[in-house]
Amino acid sequence: MPDSDAFEKSFHRLRTVLRRHADGLVVIKDEPALYYLDTAHIMKNKKPLYFGSVQIRKRYVSFHLMPVYVFPDLLEPVSPELMKRMQGKSCFNFTAITDGHLAEIERLTAAGFARYQTEKLLGEP
Repeated sequence: MPDSDAFEKSFHRLRTVLRRHADGLVVIKDEPALYYLDTAHIMKNKKPLYFGSVQIRKRYVSFHLMPVYVFPDLLEPVSPELMKRMQGKSCFNFTAITDGHLAEIERLTAAGFARYQTEKLLGEP
């Protein structure tokens, strides 16, 4: 059975990582089990570009970071241990996040934000 306390702690730690960049982004959802950020950049399909989110799910806490999908080279310095947590092209799943994984997620999120900024993908909030 999943440890709901570990899930909540992991969610809050990962939410803090995303919140550090919220001033340059658009907060779409800020709920007890979901924190979701878009950019103000509008794509050709008339929808905003997704940045990232963290969500408590049934068996894990998922952390989505779209910059690693858009720019896969951002994953090059990521440790094999964190890559084992990756599902798909932009999602990392945790039952309980370690300090080491959190530090890597922080660096990856900052690098993704900077890359969106450099590529002018943040738009005007």
